Amino acid sequence: MKKLLLPALLSALLAACSSTGTDTAGAKVEDRTGAGAGVATVTAPSMSGSGIAALTDPNNILSKRSVFFDFDSFVIKAEAKPLVEAHARFLVQNPQMKMLIQGNTDERGSREYNLALGQKRADAVRQALTLLGAKDSQIESVSLGEEKPRCTEATESCYAQNRRGDMLYSGEF
Repeated sequence: MKKLLLPALLSALLAACSSTGTDTAGAKVEDRTGAGAGVATVTAPSMSGSGIAALTDPNNILSKRSVFFDFDSFVIKAEAKPLVEAHARFLVQNPQMKMLIQGNTDERGSREYNLALGQKRADAVRQALTLLGAKDSQIESVSLGEEKPRCTEATESCYAQNRRGDMLYSGEF
């Protein structure tokens, strides 16, 4: 039985992998078979949903990448929920995309405390994205603590800019 099953599976696999070469949509590729001056075509997977351009369009919510937090907190504010929802939709519509969330803090507190708080902030954003449908395998969360400040002045408005979770997509980290 096993002797018959292996050749049958092998021939089925080879038949499934064969190509007819009749695809005519997509990017042109040089034909080096010597069968004339024709070209073969290859189709690249397209971005669905809002598209990759939305990530850099300043008029699109997806270009906003920071979720801000209150002092000594890792609770996502109500004002940040539409931003998190938009990024979750984008990840659901584009399963090939990966995201890195960097949790940040202001300079107040010990280095160890800030690393732990930064991780809790990154994890809070990650959990919200996965609860909204993004795959856990698409998202990684890390803490930068106080090591990557956006602002260096010793004012409350500056501290508020540093209490954040930054969302970066594949190619940005």
